[in-house]
Amino acid sequence: MDWLADPQIWISFLTLTILEIVLGIDNIVFISIQSSKLPLEQQKKARQIGLILALVTRVALLFSIKWVMGLTTPLINFGDIFGIDNPSIARYLELSGRDLILFIGGLFLIYKSTTEIHHKVEGHVENASIGTKVVTFSSVIVQILILDIVFSLDSVITAVGMVDQIGVMIASVIVAVVIMLLSAESISNFVNNHPTVKMLALAFLLLIGVSLTAEAFDQHIPKGYIYFAMAFSVLVEYLNIRSMKKAQRKIGNSEKTS
Repeated sequence: MDWLADPQIWISFLTLTILEIVLGIDNIVFISIQSSKLPLEQQKKARQIGLILALVTRVALLFSIKWVMGLTTPLINFGDIFGIDNPSIARYLELSGRDLILFIGGLFLIYKSTTEIHHKVEGHVENASIGTKVVTFSSVIVQILILDIVFSLDSVITAVGMVDQIGVMIASVIVAVVIMLLSAESISNFVNNHPTVKMLALAFLLLIGVSLTAEAFDQHIPKGYIYFAMAFSVLVEYLNIRSMKKAQRKIGNSEKTS
């Protein structure tokens, strides 16, 4: 337990916790969008279960670090299958277990976000009791669990690359998920109460899906670029919402005076 007195450990813990929270934002957005399809009384429960599953998945993967790191060993080499000898091309055609998980998860995220955007643009109603499609609590939880596994894998590999102590990894993951649990309802309410923000969130998920798919083929898109684009878009949308509220107040005040 001497490592608890090491300041470097605490710096690693704080850094990793912040990274886990940042990496968890896309998880919260997906959970918020999926849970919003359920009746109001079930939405909070779905968010809580989704985040608890995210915590369980992350901790389970941390205890299986050797297996997780083994996922980086190539399983399929399309270069050998198609007879491609060029090393600069062949290395992009090697898929490991991690690559396959990221590829399937990325395609799933692209499909879900594209379908949701299509429904919003076409004006489809999707509710647990009203509309063209029935959404059940279990189906929402299953979809959340699938993406939890994908996001958790990315989170755990990040943790393993930064810290050697598994206790520090688990502690940072627990703290990050607790913060996510505390903020999930306010984020979900904000997304659901602002249709343009919800569309922006779906666009984020589409972007993340493309990023995961590219990552599977060793095409690394720096996450800093993605998160900066997301933060900048949110800032612009926030300013847009503020300006619209001010314009509405001015109209309301002018109507009262007249």
